[in-house]
Amino acid sequence: MTEVVHTPRVFSGIQPSGGLTLGNYLGAIKRFVTMQETGIETIYCMVDLHAITVWQDPANLARATRELCAGFIASGIDPEKSILFNQSQVPEHAQLGWIFNCVARMGWMNRMTQFKDKAGKNAEAVSVGLFSYPTLMAADILIYHSTHVPVGEDQKQHIELTRDIATKFNNDYGVDFFPITEPVIEGAATRVMSLRDGSRKMSKSDPSDASRINMTDDADTIAKKIRKAKTDPDALPSEAAGLADRPEARNLVNIYAALADMTVDQVLAEAGGKQFGAFKPMLADLAVAKLSPISTEMARLMQDTAEIDRILGRGADRAQAIAAPILAKTYDIVGMVRSR
Repeated sequence: MTEVVHTPRVFSGIQPSGGLTLGNYLGAIKRFVTMQETGIETIYCMVDLHAITVWQDPANLARATRELCAGFIASGIDPEKSILFNQSQVPEHAQLGWIFNCVARMGWMNRMTQFKDKAGKNAEAVSVGLFSYPTLMAADILIYHSTHVPVGEDQKQHIELTRDIATKFNNDYGVDFFPITEPVIEGAATRVMSLRDGSRKMSKSDPSDASRINMTDDADTIAKKIRKAKTDPDALPSEAAGLADRPEARNLVNIYAALADMTVDQVLAEAGGKQFGAFKPMLADLAVAKLSPISTEMARLMQDTAEIDRILGRGADRAQAIAAPILAKTYDIVGMVRSR
């Protein structure tokens, strides 16, 4: 079997369900912008098919998809440098997803911790899509022969499944066709936690709006949420090891480090010994300086949704130009008759 050398290509996607949060920005989009400038082809997607694994109001889903696109662009994603599109406009995702449903094993799917977390005690009542969406996620990645995926720690299991599916497909059909994708996990805040509970991930589904910073929040709201963020009574330590058993403190320092492009130790070299009464205003000023221009630009972009739709359509055309030949070759490998 001749080894295929795959051109480096980055893919990642975010669900347009609810609004963008600081967690999405620091854990994903900010890194997407950095990768865009590396010379590697970058493909970024609003995964609207994933969003409907739980019911979505159609009007809200359409608005959220456009708002997410605005968030990508306002954060620095250039639709000319990166391919930017929504998943449902490239049907090859779903078509390869079915092939992968037939490659993945039930035992693999039953081990996926995110399904257990999302389904809770009501697993019998959730959609089949919520159970099987990791195979569609694998298809999202592999339909572009993506070699690297920037993810947070909580998504690493999905990349491992993607690698298992690629390996089994290649072995089953005696080919070296799909790449074994590498996760890219880096940065100080790849997993941003709730401002109200440092043991829980910042989430757009949390009932408390104070638990998160939304990328649409204005400067006053951003500053107010940081001032009210949960902390502990102790001063900040002078090195990262001192944050080990202090989840709220660690979260705020991580956020500062990620926004400032510093390491945690660099932040603590400056802020070590400060009480939160002094550190929170520093963080609030930094967050407002970095985030409020993004929320302002998002609002401006949302005034012209026809232009957003044009960008998404153009991105989908570019994405499909890559995906269609890969799906066609997959069908040939599997033995599907294609006579038109």
